[in-house]
Amino acid sequence: MIHYRTAVVETGREPLDTAVALADSGLFGTYVVYECPDGWCVAGGIAAEVVVTADSVRCTWQGNTTEEPWYGDPLATVERYLARLPIADWTAYGWCAFELAHAIAAMPLDSGVLLHLVVPETEVLLDGGRALVRSTHSGTLSAVENVIVRSEGPAAPARRAVQVRLDAGADDYRRAVASVVADIRAGALQKAVLSRVVPVDGDIDFAASYAAGRRANTPARSFLLCMGDLRCFGFSPETVVEVDATGRVASQPLAGTRALTGDADTDRRLREDLLADPKELHEHAISVKVAVDELAGPCKPDTVVVEEYMTVKERGSVQHLASRVVGRMPEGAGPWDAFAAVFPAVTASGVPKRPAYEAIRRYESTPRGPYAGTVMRLARDGSMDAALVLRSVYARAGRTWLRAGAGIVDQSRPERELEETEEKLRCVARSLVARVDGPPEPVGVSAAADERSHR
Repeated sequence: MIHYRTAVVETGREPLDTAVALADSGLFGTYVVYECPDGWCVAGGIAAEVVVTADSVRCTWQGNTTEEPWYGDPLATVERYLARLPIADWTAYGWCAFELAHAIAAMPLDSGVLLHLVVPETEVLLDGGRALVRSTHSGTLSAVENVIVRSEGPAAPARRAVQVRLDAGADDYRRAVASVVADIRAGALQKAVLSRVVPVDGDIDFAASYAAGRRANTPARSFLLCMGDLRCFGFSPETVVEVDATGRVASQPLAGTRALTGDADTDRRLREDLLADPKELHEHAISVKVAVDELAGPCKPDTVVVEEYMTVKERGSVQHLASRVVGRMPEGAGPWDAFAAVFPAVTASGVPKRPAYEAIRRYESTPRGPYAGTVMRLARDGSMDAALVLRSVYARAGRTWLRAGAGIVDQSRPERELEETEEKLRCVARSLVARVDGPPEPVGVSAAADERSHR
């Protein structure tokens, strides 16, 4: 059994600053920063890894890799692998693609990663002015301590904002919304969340942009990661599922949106309009109904309740109608049971889900990948925290982009749904920072350490 070495470090720095410094230190080629209610977590390096694709599950431990095809349910293979890990008190971090839902629903799959998890070589838990550092490697433990205790980081270089065309692809999006509305009125489905991609030109400083965006946002969760060929950061407005070690499960559907401007009178008027809008109320109510029905599957009878209903949550540049549904699983059930029951979030897919998947595939130009999937943290004790990947920035294969969507129901108007996507895009677009070694002019146009062998 492998055990983590531990150290406790006192630091006067803010947890956000420490987390970003660790991610930007160069110590780790693979890392995940994950902010949850208990504090900030930084996972660096790879002790063990599991990658699910459309064809197989690949597992790596101590330099040995096994790969096998999966049939029926890839999550069952993932669960078996994690249960066999000879690492004491492991915690795994990673992400899953929206298209993992197609695998769960036994739908045809395209190529690409569906789930990527790592048990880190090193984990740092930041709570206030204290850092708990755990590592399987003593040298890395010391190096992380040195980063944390530095009284001052390097001088911040001059920053240049990145301008993004938030109306990119507007005409195509309006047409797609109109098509979905027609499908809904024809009885094919009740709701679909339709998204659009907005490209970002130039090279983004992901760590600096994440820090700037976190200071400007009020997310339910936030994250910054570099895993495989994917870099991503974001400010999740809601959790898809939360499971504690006792089997209590919670999901947090958000649906219904208005802008958040910073002007008190304007925001109050928009909030009142949101709470009185039949379209928004309908969209939210059906999302809560689906969440209740889904949690009724893995949870004990009569334990599923709506703990909080239709409050308003402020999330950066927008405000949402929000509810919270909770339940309790029977003994013997695990976090993957709850995850499979509710994934993907109804607020990022639609109702019913399978017809919504088909509409999304028909009217969106590219696979979603991490967008509307999850970033997650799960532990050996059976706990899981999975955040919905929205309000995020993505980079892969030399391309950087944003993505945002809106819930389409039969009362939807294409122009208003386009406006809603722009409101959501501003949560991250306004905080993008160009790399200091980029070109001298602002980017875009304004328009409205090597990994060690797996041990």
